[in-house]
Amino acid sequence: MELFNIFAHSEYRARNLQLFHDIDEADLIGINELIASCAVMLVKAGTSVITAHTTDNRLYVVLKGVLEGQTHEDNSGSSVTSNMQFMAGECVGELSVLDDEDQPHTIKAICDSELLVIEADTLWQLINESNGVARNLLRMLSFRIRTTNALLRRRHRVGEFYRQMSMVDGLTGIYNRAWLHSQFPQMIERSQASGNPLSIIMVDLDHFKQFNDTHGHIIGDDAIQCAAKLLNSTLRPTDFAVRFGGEELLVILPDTSKDACFSVAERLCIKLAQASIFKDDRLPLPHITASFGVAGLLPGQDIFAFIATADAALYRAKNAGRNQVSR
Repeated sequence: MELFNIFAHSEYRARNLQLFHDIDEADLIGINELIASCAVMLVKAGTSVITAHTTDNRLYVVLKGVLEGQTHEDNSGSSVTSNMQFMAGECVGELSVLDDEDQPHTIKAICDSELLVIEADTLWQLINESNGVARNLLRMLSFRIRTTNALLRRRHRVGEFYRQMSMVDGLTGIYNRAWLHSQFPQMIERSQASGNPLSIIMVDLDHFKQFNDTHGHIIGDDAIQCAAKLLNSTLRPTDFAVRFGGEELLVILPDTSKDACFSVAERLCIKLAQASIFKDDRLPLPHITASFGVAGLLPGQDIFAFIATADAALYRAKNAGRNQVSR
């Protein structure tokens, strides 16, 4: 990085910089005298101007070129990107001058750039001698904070989108086990605390291994998709359908007694057996059936005991001949 004096280049004037916008002519004379002693740094593209977590109590004003915030790790080890660019007339590094702390970001030149370097003592002298400089610095800091907050809100929305996507089963479009372990324990706690009923239905497609062996996994996936779609379309908006694993599905019915849940399961059992899964009339199995196990939450039960109760009911339905509901 090469340094030279700012007044050796007549195209640079304090009034062209955001820090000195709308400054009185009388103040500008003193400002020009102060920055006359400041050097201008020539920075090649890709060179770091500021390194995160280091002390560098200087303000850098972009005269030519562009600077950009770079990826670094925060104190928790997470990767953080500022995604901010600094164009001609803007400045970086003011936070560390004001609070005397380490630099929060790594800043690099993304093209050959020229930077006015204002040492901390000189910046404080500029602030003390000109209310306009202090005002402009506050404006720039306010804009920086608003921009950073907007980036954080955007990152949060993107993160929440991907978090939600990670809780949806890719094949069926209903919730997956990750969602179940994240949300279901809270439902159980609320039910136990309020005394409101909570019931579940464990669903398992009948003879599915044989079905897969006969027709292939692609058609097997079609059968699972059809069953999930049928369950999901039949439920209330307050109910939940989950792909528990393989051909096993779980239905969660908040504020529903075990008897009412049993009636829902019987209706689902009949509808599934009547639903046409495939358009190809050549297939010998145009329909599929499932076995259903119903359970109502008991006092003191946790998620594992609750699901185990429904699973035991499911196996009673299977042992009784399948295509039926048990509790």
